[in-house]
Amino acid sequence: MTLFQKSAVMGCIVLFCILVYLLSPILTPFIVAAFLAYLGDPLVNKLVKLHLSRSLAAIIVFTVILLLLLGLMILLVPLLSDQMQMLIQKIPVIILWIQESIIPWLQTHFDIKANLDPASVKATLMAHWQQAGSIADKVIKTIGQSTRVLFEILMNLVLIPVVTFYLLRDFPKLTKHMKNFIPRKYISDITQLLAQCNAVLGAFFRGQLLVMLILGVIYSMGLMIIGVELALLVGVIIAILSIVPYLGTIVGLLLAVIATLIQFHDVTHIVYVLILFVGGHILEGMVLTPLLIGDRVGLHPVAVIFAILAGGALFGFFGILLAIPVAAVIMVLLKSAHEKYLNSNFYKQ
Repeated sequence: MTLFQKSAVMGCIVLFCILVYLLSPILTPFIVAAFLAYLGDPLVNKLVKLHLSRSLAAIIVFTVILLLLLGLMILLVPLLSDQMQMLIQKIPVIILWIQESIIPWLQTHFDIKANLDPASVKATLMAHWQQAGSIADKVIKTIGQSTRVLFEILMNLVLIPVVTFYLLRDFPKLTKHMKNFIPRKYISDITQLLAQCNAVLGAFFRGQLLVMLILGVIYSMGLMIIGVELALLVGVIIAILSIVPYLGTIVGLLLAVIATLIQFHDVTHIVYVLILFVGGHILEGMVLTPLLIGDRVGLHPVAVIFAILAGGALFGFFGILLAIPVAAVIMVLLKSAHEKYLNSNFYKQ
């Protein structure tokens, strides 16, 4: 590759990054649609092998995805709403628990009696709680009165299903057109790299989603069996945060212990919660992750955390959506570059 060609490639990459940054506010529905289409594409391919047309296979898979998402929303949204209401009702109890248990313990063990006044802490927390409620009401009213916000929400609700369907139907055509832009000299190497990237992304997306779903079910059901009233809310939080290694388990354990302690006021139920989380963590590390994801992704936990923080800092929510896939692709490219370096004459000399 000549210097001019290298400069052209780097210029295209820089231009692409600039466009992504400038268009990031409107790209989220397209990214969500591409994500759903990517998950459904293997099913479409299997139906096509059964002699169905690509369009009919795309319609079937699209309908299944849509029904699953709607069913999940219909099932979870009312339950989570009830749990949020329950949490709001328990805020005075939590404040009282902090006043009567946490603050005296801190005063006894850390000698900070002069810096903490239980009555003032309670008054402050109550004030912020009421203020948070009024802010939430204002936000809801603003959304309801803002034509622009409502328009964006409606556009996303329309765009995501439409783009998902067309991507499912035309995925082979799109990949074929993209390959036509690759110089024939490099088509073999780039095709191999794309296949490796696809394997890594497929392992992460499909495997990680299954892991998150199973963990959410396990922890929600386990906490329900123990009798924790906020079991579903804690389980959903664990499932969402499990995309970052150890974060879901740590935050979920902290929330579950606090909820259990406030509700039961004994050590026995705390032991049950600890047993549940130890068992869940062992199951995740020794069974779920090796079986559903394996070592195909190969991203170190620190790399995952850095990628998410960097993506969020650079591109906001859009960056968080793309952080781990981009990091996985970069990892594949670095591995390929490292292999070429080890086989080069420069290294062997």
